[in-house]
Amino acid sequence: MTDLQAVALGEATADLVVRGGHVFLPERGEFQRRDVAVSDGVVATLTDDASTVTGSETQVIDATDQHVLPGFIDAHTHVDLHQSLEGAVHRMLEGGTTGLIAECPGVSLVLGAGGVTTLLDRTATLPIDVRFTVPPQLFFDTFEPQPGRPEDREELRALLDHHRIVGVGETDWIHAVGSETPATALYDRAAAVGKPVTGHAAGCRDENLSAFATLIDNDHEAITGDEVIERVTRGIHTVGRYGTIRDDIDAIAEAAEQVPTRELSLSSDGMWPRDLVSEGYMDVVVQRAIEAGIDPIDAFRMATLNPARHFGLDDRGSLSPGSVADILVLDELETVSVDTVVTSGEIVVQGGDALVEPMQPDYPDSFRETATVSREPDRYRVPSDAVSGDTVRAVECASGLLTRETCEPVVERDGELVADPDAGLLKATLVERRPHGDGASFTGFVTGLGPLRGAVATSMLWEYPGHLVVGSTAAAMQRALDRVIEMGGGWAAVADGSVVADVPLPLAGRCAEMPVEETAAAYETLERALRDLGMDVERPLLAIQTLTTPGVPRLRFTASGYADIRNQRTVTLDPN
Repeated sequence: MTDLQAVALGEATADLVVRGGHVFLPERGEFQRRDVAVSDGVVATLTDDASTVTGSETQVIDATDQHVLPGFIDAHTHVDLHQSLEGAVHRMLEGGTTGLIAECPGVSLVLGAGGVTTLLDRTATLPIDVRFTVPPQLFFDTFEPQPGRPEDREELRALLDHHRIVGVGETDWIHAVGSETPATALYDRAAAVGKPVTGHAAGCRDENLSAFATLIDNDHEAITGDEVIERVTRGIHTVGRYGTIRDDIDAIAEAAEQVPTRELSLSSDGMWPRDLVSEGYMDVVVQRAIEAGIDPIDAFRMATLNPARHFGLDDRGSLSPGSVADILVLDELETVSVDTVVTSGEIVVQGGDALVEPMQPDYPDSFRETATVSREPDRYRVPSDAVSGDTVRAVECASGLLTRETCEPVVERDGELVADPDAGLLKATLVERRPHGDGASFTGFVTGLGPLRGAVATSMLWEYPGHLVVGSTAAAMQRALDRVIEMGGGWAAVADGSVVADVPLPLAGRCAEMPVEETAAAYETLERALRDLGMDVERPLLAIQTLTTPGVPRLRFTASGYADIRNQRTVTLDPN
């Protein structure tokens, strides 16, 4: 007989008992008055009275008049943006989050499969269950040659056999619909081992969505109720979002009345440092779902059992015997007020406050040596003959991460095209920082950010291993890039030749090592500095870092030129 069975049979005492609460049973969709008994970090039994298995050494949580649930699982997030998990895990736990389905494309693009393996290793002992998807970006060759080394791609395929890898990471539909993609080998491997493929289907509909559905199993980009219904109809498990990037919960709420709610999950799609500190985490995602009109029972399922089952986590998302003892105790259901959190049988939050302190990340030197690129001041120069007429093609920042193609009057000086900050026309230079790349760069133009006087540089780009520098003069742009390189990655804003604000992100040039509260404060200072420099777009940091992502089908930056996403081609500065 195992220790677990002994407790279940009342013949041994439990390590932990949660007593007197209304326990959520997601399989049945109801609350019942039960006690939860835990042994060796696993739920041993749900019983009417756990007094017979409560001994002198048993920890007891009195949940009388409270509600007891499985820990929340974020069905889609990014752990290689802005902040190390080690410096933020205490805030995540306070938000009732005990599990993450995590993307890490940025780390793979600069460190290959070894970067993903290191993340798996370093997060294995955190007091939160972190599962990863295999990033597919090293397989794509839509706009530029296939990045990385063949051995990295083979190692990534092999990672699908790892027990903490739950599938393939998000694939932008533009790479996979209507054309051959080298990523097919990765999708085939996922199918062979029975693990799902995540889609990024923003703007994908009708026959394109049907074609995409032959490859993917889940998607988090539906922004209307009809889009949610379209995805579920095609067999796509649909993930709603409430986080720093978007709030699409109303779409999920609308569709929940017409589709089986077991096909819906909830996520943050990334909660950035400031929002994690000021708002919370999955607690506010679930609260937002309830406020939108989703029945609390369904909302709790969407954050527990549904994502666990979709991603093959058979021992998570439930309080049934044999499940890992990830447990929440809530004071109030509608407000999702977290009182106590247990992960793997250990109490990590009590009275709403984490018992876990921020941790210092421990990563190899390779994670801190990704930001260096050669110093070439001429890379910001655009010769006058780059265009044949009196206009230049530019990327217009609209709102959030949306962009449009535009043509702007050229401003020529000393044989080159220059920025015109008074007219809102700025230069933008993307410098590749692939470990096995050649440091290629491309300088184009961007509008819609405001009359920036100075420059801002960052290594924190979406789906691209590079530094992006936006500014009004070459000197300011070079100074901003120099500062980012000095820090090993991050953000830097420059005015009058001096750095006026910066945020160090030394882990793969993407994540801060400091506690999330300090990172949030540094970002506040940076955003204020950018506004003082004239950047008046609504969300300047989001607008800049997404200028490289192909996930939204408009004009973007690559080191080979502008990427015309919809037409799957690279175009030049010349609009003629």
